[in-house]
Amino acid sequence: MHSVLPVATITLMQAHNFEIEADSSENRLDKYVAEQCHLSRSYVQRLIAEGLILVEGQLAKPSRRLEQGEKILIAFPPPVPSTLKPEAIPLETVYEDEDILVVDKPPGLAVHPAPGHESGTLVNAILALCPDLAKLGKGVRPGIVHRLDKDTSGLMVVAKNEGARLILVEQLKRREFKKGYLALVRGHLSPNEGAIEGPIGRHPRKRQRMSVTSKGKEARTLYRVKKYIGDCTLLEIQTETGRTHQIRVHLSAIGYPVVGDPVYGVRSTFLRRQFLHAHRLGFKLPRSGKFVEFESELPPDLRQALVLIKNINARS
Repeated sequence: MHSVLPVATITLMQAHNFEIEADSSENRLDKYVAEQCHLSRSYVQRLIAEGLILVEGQLAKPSRRLEQGEKILIAFPPPVPSTLKPEAIPLETVYEDEDILVVDKPPGLAVHPAPGHESGTLVNAILALCPDLAKLGKGVRPGIVHRLDKDTSGLMVVAKNEGARLILVEQLKRREFKKGYLALVRGHLSPNEGAIEGPIGRHPRKRQRMSVTSKGKEARTLYRVKKYIGDCTLLEIQTETGRTHQIRVHLSAIGYPVVGDPVYGVRSTFLRRQFLHAHRLGFKLPRSGKFVEFESELPPDLRQALVLIKNINARS
Protein backbone atom coordinates (compact mmCIF):
# COMPACT_ATOMS: atom_id res chain seq x y z
CA MET A 1 0.00 0.00 0.00
CA HIS A 2 1.07 3.59 -0.52
CA SER A 3 2.09 5.64 2.48
CA VAL A 4 1.94 9.41 2.74
CA LEU A 5 3.54 11.55 5.43
CA PRO A 6 1.60 14.37 7.14
CA VAL A 7 1.45 17.68 5.29
CA ALA A 8 3.94 19.51 7.50
CA THR A 9 6.47 16.65 7.35
CA ILE A 10 6.43 16.38 3.57
CA THR A 11 6.73 20.12 3.20
CA LEU A 12 9.97 20.06 5.20
CA MET A 13 11.46 16.81 3.86
CA GLN A 14 10.24 17.06 0.23
CA ALA A 15 10.20 13.25 0.05
CA HIS A 16 7.71 10.68 -1.12
CA ASN A 17 7.63 6.90 -0.67
CA PHE A 18 5.41 4.37 -2.39
CA GLU A 19 5.21 0.73 -3.40
CA ILE A 20 4.59 -0.68 -6.88
CA GLU A 21 1.16 -2.26 -7.27
CA ALA A 22 0.35 -5.19 -9.54
CA ASP A 23 -1.33 -3.17 -12.30
CA SER A 24 1.69 -0.88 -12.57
CA SER A 25 4.42 -3.52 -12.78
CA GLU A 26 6.63 -3.78 -15.88
CA ASN A 27 6.24 -0.02 -16.39
CA ARG A 28 9.26 2.23 -17.00
CA LEU A 29 10.50 4.04 -13.91
CA ASP A 30 10.38 7.52 -15.46
CA LYS A 31 6.92 7.02 -16.94
CA TYR A 32 5.50 5.53 -13.74
CA VAL A 33 6.77 8.29 -11.44
CA ALA A 34 5.62 11.01 -13.86
CA GLU A 35 2.10 9.58 -13.93
CA GLN A 36 1.82 8.88 -10.20
CA CYS A 37 3.15 12.27 -9.09
CA HIS A 38 1.70 14.31 -11.96
CA LEU A 39 5.11 15.57 -13.03
CA SER A 40 6.57 16.06 -16.48
CA ARG A 41 8.62 13.11 -17.70
CA SER A 42 11.63 15.34 -18.41
CA TYR A 43 11.58 16.59 -14.80
CA VAL A 44 11.46 13.00 -13.50
CA GLN A 45 14.36 12.01 -15.76
CA ARG A 46 16.36 14.89 -14.32
CA LEU A 47 15.63 13.69 -10.77
CA ILE A 48 16.78 10.19 -11.74
CA ALA A 49 19.99 11.56 -13.32
CA GLU A 50 20.72 13.48 -10.11
CA GLY A 51 20.31 10.32 -8.00
CA LEU A 52 17.17 11.59 -6.26
CA ILE A 53 14.95 8.62 -7.16
CA LEU A 54 15.84 5.21 -5.73
CA VAL A 55 14.29 1.80 -6.38
CA GLU A 56 14.78 -0.61 -3.47
CA GLY A 57 17.41 1.82 -2.18
CA GLN A 58 19.45 1.66 -5.37
CA LEU A 59 20.09 4.06 -8.25
CA ALA A 60 18.24 3.11 -11.43
CA LYS A 61 17.96 4.11 -15.07
CA PRO A 62 14.84 5.88 -16.40
CA SER A 63 14.10 2.80 -18.55
CA ARG A 64 14.20 0.34 -15.63
CA ARG A 65 11.18 -1.97 -15.62
CA LEU A 66 9.41 -2.07 -12.29
CA GLU A 67 8.12 -5.12 -10.46
CA GLN A 68 5.25 -5.55 -8.05
CA GLY A 69 6.17 -4.85 -4.44
CA GLU A 70 9.25 -2.76 -5.18
CA LYS A 71 9.61 0.43 -3.17
CA ILE A 72 10.46 3.82 -4.66
CA LEU A 73 11.84 6.80 -2.77
CA ILE A 74 11.77 10.27 -4.33
CA ALA A 75 13.77 13.06 -2.66
CA PHE A 76 12.66 16.34 -4.17
CA PRO A 77 15.42 18.98 -4.37
CA PRO A 78 14.90 22.48 -3.00
CA PRO A 79 12.43 24.07 -5.42
CA VAL A 80 13.60 26.55 -8.00
CA PRO A 81 11.13 29.45 -8.22
CA SER A 82 8.93 29.21 -11.29
CA THR A 83 9.69 31.60 -14.13
CA LEU A 84 6.03 31.70 -15.13
CA LYS A 85 4.38 35.07 -14.80
CA PRO A 86 1.19 35.63 -12.80
CA GLU A 87 -1.68 37.00 -14.86
CA ALA A 88 -4.92 38.62 -13.73
CA ILE A 89 -7.18 36.17 -15.56
CA PRO A 90 -10.77 36.10 -14.21
CA LEU A 91 -11.25 32.89 -12.24
CA GLU A 92 -14.08 31.87 -9.92
CA THR A 93 -12.87 30.56 -6.56
CA VAL A 94 -15.27 28.02 -5.02
CA TYR A 95 -13.27 27.20 -1.86
CA GLU A 96 -9.92 28.10 -0.30
CA ASP A 97 -7.98 27.20 2.84
CA GLU A 98 -4.29 27.11 3.82
CA ASP A 99 -3.62 24.03 1.65
CA ILE A 100 -5.87 24.11 -1.40
CA LEU A 101 -7.86 26.20 -3.82
CA VAL A 102 -10.95 24.88 -5.63
CA VAL A 103 -11.73 26.79 -8.82
CA ASP A 104 -14.39 26.64 -11.52
CA LYS A 105 -12.36 26.59 -14.75
CA PRO A 106 -13.97 28.36 -17.70
CA PRO A 107 -13.90 26.77 -21.17
CA GLY A 108 -11.06 27.74 -23.49
CA LEU A 109 -8.52 27.99 -20.66
CA ALA A 110 -5.59 25.55 -20.84
CA VAL A 111 -4.48 24.20 -17.47
CA HIS A 112 -0.74 24.77 -17.86
CA PRO A 113 1.69 26.30 -20.37
CA ALA A 114 3.05 24.28 -23.27
CA PRO A 115 5.77 25.01 -25.84
CA GLY A 116 4.70 28.08 -27.79
CA HIS A 117 1.98 28.94 -25.25
CA GLU A 118 3.72 30.29 -22.15
CA SER A 119 0.87 32.46 -20.89
CA GLY A 120 -2.88 32.76 -20.60
CA THR A 121 -3.32 29.48 -18.67
CA LEU A 122 -4.92 28.39 -15.41
CA VAL A 123 -1.45 28.20 -13.82
CA ASN A 124 -0.79 31.85 -14.71
CA ALA A 125 -4.13 32.80 -13.16
CA ILE A 126 -3.45 30.73 -10.01
CA LEU A 127 -0.03 32.35 -9.55
CA ALA A 128 -1.78 35.73 -9.40
CA LEU A 129 -4.06 34.43 -6.64
CA CYS A 130 -1.37 32.45 -4.77
CA PRO A 131 2.08 34.03 -5.40
CA ASP A 132 3.79 31.55 -3.05
CA LEU A 133 3.06 28.76 -5.54
CA ALA A 134 5.90 30.08 -7.69
CA LYS A 135 8.33 28.96 -4.97
CA LEU A 136 7.29 25.32 -5.43
CA GLY A 137 8.92 25.10 -8.85
CA LYS A 138 7.70 21.92 -10.57
CA GLY A 139 8.27 23.41 -14.02
CA VAL A 140 5.07 24.59 -15.67
CA ARG A 141 2.70 22.76 -13.31
CA PRO A 142 3.12 24.21 -9.79
CA GLY A 143 0.26 23.05 -7.57
CA ILE A 144 -1.54 21.09 -10.29
CA VAL A 145 -3.19 17.91 -8.96
CA HIS A 146 -5.36 16.89 -11.92
CA ARG A 147 -6.32 18.36 -15.26
CA LEU A 148 -9.25 19.16 -17.49
CA ASP A 149 -9.08 19.52 -21.26
CA LYS A 150 -8.81 23.10 -22.47
CA ASP A 151 -12.40 23.11 -23.75
CA THR A 152 -13.86 21.25 -20.75
CA SER A 153 -15.21 23.54 -18.03
CA GLY A 154 -15.73 22.90 -14.36
CA LEU A 155 -14.23 22.13 -10.97
CA MET A 156 -10.54 21.63 -10.25
CA VAL A 157 -8.53 21.56 -7.02
CA VAL A 158 -5.08 23.16 -6.86
CA ALA A 159 -2.59 22.55 -4.03
CA LYS A 160 -0.95 25.55 -2.37
CA ASN A 161 1.99 23.54 -0.99
CA GLU A 162 3.83 20.38 -2.03
CA GLY A 163 2.65 18.36 0.97
CA ALA A 164 -0.99 18.96 0.11
CA ARG A 165 -0.34 18.18 -3.55
CA LEU A 166 1.20 14.80 -2.81
CA ILE A 167 -1.64 13.84 -0.46
CA LEU A 168 -4.24 14.77 -3.08
CA VAL A 169 -2.32 12.88 -5.78
CA GLU A 170 -2.33 9.88 -3.45
CA GLN A 171 -6.12 10.10 -3.16
CA LEU A 172 -6.36 10.14 -6.96
CA LYS A 173 -4.19 7.04 -7.15
CA ARG A 174 -6.39 5.23 -4.66
CA ARG A 175 -9.50 6.37 -6.58
CA GLU A 176 -10.82 8.23 -3.54
CA PHE A 177 -11.65 11.34 -5.57
CA LYS A 178 -15.30 11.67 -6.61
CA LYS A 179 -15.44 13.31 -10.02
CA GLY A 180 -18.78 13.89 -11.72
CA TYR A 181 -19.43 15.34 -15.17
CA LEU A 182 -22.36 16.42 -17.31
CA ALA A 183 -22.10 15.50 -20.99
CA LEU A 184 -24.43 15.81 -23.95
CA VAL A 185 -24.08 13.05 -26.54
CA ARG A 186 -25.56 12.47 -29.98
CA GLY A 187 -28.31 9.86 -30.04
CA HIS A 188 -30.54 8.33 -27.39
CA LEU A 189 -28.26 6.26 -25.19
CA SER A 190 -29.79 3.11 -23.75
CA PRO A 191 -30.00 1.54 -21.19
CA ASN A 192 -30.56 4.44 -18.80
CA GLU A 193 -27.46 3.65 -16.79
CA GLY A 194 -24.41 1.51 -17.12
CA ALA A 195 -20.64 1.23 -17.21
CA ILE A 196 -18.26 1.60 -20.13
CA GLU A 197 -15.06 -0.41 -19.80
CA GLY A 198 -12.14 -0.49 -22.20
CA PRO A 199 -8.39 0.13 -21.87
CA ILE A 200 -7.26 3.52 -23.16
CA GLY A 201 -3.92 4.36 -24.73
CA ARG A 202 -2.36 6.36 -27.55
CA HIS A 203 -3.98 5.91 -30.95
CA PRO A 204 -1.68 3.57 -32.94
CA ARG A 205 -1.49 5.97 -35.90
CA LYS A 206 -2.77 9.38 -34.74
CA ARG A 207 -0.45 10.03 -31.82
CA GLN A 208 -2.23 13.20 -30.69
CA ARG A 209 -5.37 11.16 -30.02
CA MET A 210 -6.30 8.46 -27.52
CA SER A 211 -8.26 5.31 -28.31
CA VAL A 212 -9.60 2.10 -26.81
CA THR A 213 -6.76 -0.33 -27.38
CA SER A 214 -5.61 -3.63 -25.92
CA LYS A 215 -2.25 -1.98 -25.15
CA GLY A 216 -3.90 0.77 -23.10
CA LYS A 217 -4.55 1.13 -19.38
CA GLU A 218 -7.67 0.01 -17.56
CA ALA A 219 -10.45 2.58 -17.77
CA ARG A 220 -14.00 2.55 -16.42
CA THR A 221 -16.71 5.19 -16.91
CA LEU A 222 -20.13 5.11 -15.23
CA TYR A 223 -23.08 6.96 -16.77
CA ARG A 224 -26.71 7.73 -15.96
CA VAL A 225 -29.24 9.30 -18.35
CA LYS A 226 -30.63 12.56 -16.99
CA LYS A 227 -32.92 13.33 -19.93
CA TYR A 228 -33.36 13.04 -23.67
CA ILE A 229 -33.27 16.39 -25.47
CA GLY A 230 -34.20 16.27 -29.14
CA ASP A 231 -31.96 13.65 -30.73
CA CYS A 232 -29.40 13.95 -27.92
CA THR A 233 -28.94 12.57 -24.41
CA LEU A 234 -27.81 14.54 -21.36
CA LEU A 235 -25.70 12.26 -19.17
CA GLU A 236 -24.37 12.39 -15.64
CA ILE A 237 -20.98 10.68 -15.62
CA GLN A 238 -18.61 9.44 -12.96
CA THR A 239 -15.08 8.31 -13.77
CA GLU A 240 -13.50 5.55 -11.72
CA THR A 241 -10.17 6.05 -13.51
CA GLY A 242 -8.52 9.18 -14.86
CA ARG A 243 -7.17 8.42 -18.33
CA THR A 244 -6.51 11.18 -20.86
CA HIS A 245 -9.73 12.09 -22.77
CA GLN A 246 -11.40 9.12 -21.05
CA ILE A 247 -15.02 10.27 -21.23
CA ARG A 248 -14.76 11.48 -24.82
CA VAL A 249 -12.99 8.31 -25.97
CA HIS A 250 -15.36 5.90 -24.19
CA LEU A 251 -18.55 7.61 -25.39
CA SER A 252 -17.27 7.80 -28.95
CA ALA A 253 -16.25 4.13 -28.81
CA ILE A 254 -19.83 3.02 -28.07
CA GLY A 255 -21.27 5.23 -30.82
CA TYR A 256 -22.47 8.22 -28.75
CA PRO A 257 -19.86 10.97 -29.20
CA VAL A 258 -19.96 14.12 -27.12
CA VAL A 259 -21.75 16.94 -28.92
CA GLY A 260 -19.30 19.48 -30.33
CA ASP A 261 -16.22 17.27 -29.98
CA PRO A 262 -14.15 17.77 -33.18
CA VAL A 263 -11.60 15.09 -32.25
CA TYR A 264 -13.72 12.08 -31.33
CA GLY A 265 -17.02 13.17 -32.89
CA VAL A 266 -18.11 16.07 -35.10
CA ARG A 267 -18.29 19.83 -34.67
CA SER A 268 -21.61 21.39 -33.67
CA THR A 269 -23.42 24.24 -35.43
CA PHE A 270 -24.64 25.66 -32.11
CA LEU A 271 -21.66 25.04 -29.79
CA ARG A 272 -18.01 26.03 -30.20
CA ARG A 273 -16.61 23.32 -27.93
CA GLN A 274 -17.44 19.88 -26.60
CA PHE A 275 -20.42 19.68 -24.25
CA LEU A 276 -18.52 18.42 -21.19
CA HIS A 277 -18.58 20.03 -17.74
CA ALA A 278 -16.99 18.85 -14.48
CA HIS A 279 -19.92 19.64 -12.21
CA ARG A 280 -19.05 17.66 -9.07
CA LEU A 281 -15.78 17.17 -7.17
CA GLY A 282 -15.23 15.45 -3.83
CA PHE A 283 -12.10 14.57 -1.84
CA LYS A 284 -10.60 14.61 1.66
CA LEU A 285 -9.02 17.84 2.85
CA PRO A 286 -5.24 17.28 3.18
CA ARG A 287 -4.92 18.68 6.70
CA SER A 288 -8.06 17.43 8.47
CA GLY A 289 -9.01 14.40 6.38
CA LYS A 290 -12.61 15.65 6.23
CA PHE A 291 -14.44 14.70 3.03
CA VAL A 292 -15.79 17.71 1.17
CA GLU A 293 -17.80 17.93 -2.04
CA PHE A 294 -18.45 20.83 -4.40
CA GLU A 295 -20.87 21.37 -7.29
CA SER A 296 -20.91 23.68 -10.31
CA GLU A 297 -23.85 24.60 -12.52
CA LEU A 298 -23.69 24.38 -16.29
CA PRO A 299 -22.01 27.50 -17.72
CA PRO A 300 -23.99 29.87 -20.00
CA ASP A 301 -22.79 28.45 -23.34
CA LEU A 302 -23.89 24.91 -22.44
CA ARG A 303 -27.25 26.09 -21.08
CA GLN A 304 -27.82 28.02 -24.29
CA ALA A 305 -26.96 24.92 -26.34
CA LEU A 306 -29.70 22.95 -24.57
CA VAL A 307 -32.24 25.69 -25.36
CA LEU A 308 -31.21 25.73 -29.04
CA ILE A 309 -31.56 21.95 -29.30
CA LYS A 310 -35.06 22.11 -27.79
CA ASN A 311 -36.08 24.88 -30.18
CA ILE A 312 -34.70 23.03 -33.21
CA ASN A 313 -36.52 19.88 -32.17
CA ALA A 314 -39.78 21.79 -31.59
CA ARG A 315 -39.69 23.21 -35.15
CA SER A 316 -38.92 19.90 -36.81
